[in-house]
Amino acid sequence: MFETNAGILSGYGSYLVLVLPALLFSLWAQWKVKSTFGKYSKIASERNMTGAEAARMVLQAGGVTDVAVERIPGNLTDHFDAKAKIIRLSDSVFDARTASAVGVAAHEAGHAVQYAERYFPVTVRSAIIPVTNIGSRLAAPLVILGLALSFRPLCLIGVLLFGLAVLFQLVTLPVEFNASRRALRALADNGVSEEGVKAAKSVLTAAALTYVAGLAVALGNFLRLLSLARRSGRR
Repeated sequence: MFETNAGILSGYGSYLVLVLPALLFSLWAQWKVKSTFGKYSKIASERNMTGAEAARMVLQAGGVTDVAVERIPGNLTDHFDAKAKIIRLSDSVFDARTASAVGVAAHEAGHAVQYAERYFPVTVRSAIIPVTNIGSRLAAPLVILGLALSFRPLCLIGVLLFGLAVLFQLVTLPVEFNASRRALRALADNGVSEEGVKAAKSVLTAAALTYVAGLAVALGNFLRLLSLARRSGRR
């Protein structure tokens, strides 16, 4: 009984040390994105440019001619659909004439250019998505089952599968950073002033924090699962 309680306390302690700080950072990053987007949504874009126009500007600068730009309902639901070759911009971005809209739309167009140029990290990320989705769903159940059966190899398999989620988050960082760099460079090359580029950069820098937070959360959970798996071998 004492050993069981100690194990529970130890597991709870690993959560507090390894996962909770990352979750708090993630919450702060989400707040930072929303507050920064809100701040620059009050600042008019240069040339009265809409988000959709900014996306098309980046596409043209990158020589991409087969990607459409469409509206999608919601707020900050913007994304690039590589299979359909469509940049989907939210209501607060598509026809908004703000610095925030320009930054977000240009970033999504940056992803389209990455795919067109077969940027290596984005190719890797696309390739591992299916196995990552499967691994992240199976990881925790396998670790829990391994603990219940006191079968350490099963726990380790679960940990290794969850490691794929960490790898996905790790590969995502250069993909997102590169998309932002492409976007900002295209804006600057097409006559957007230094002040306008700086405003877009502020929005994209805040957004980048969410991807860093995603990696931190994944890594924290990975280390916690690894800790539980290692402890299973001592039972």
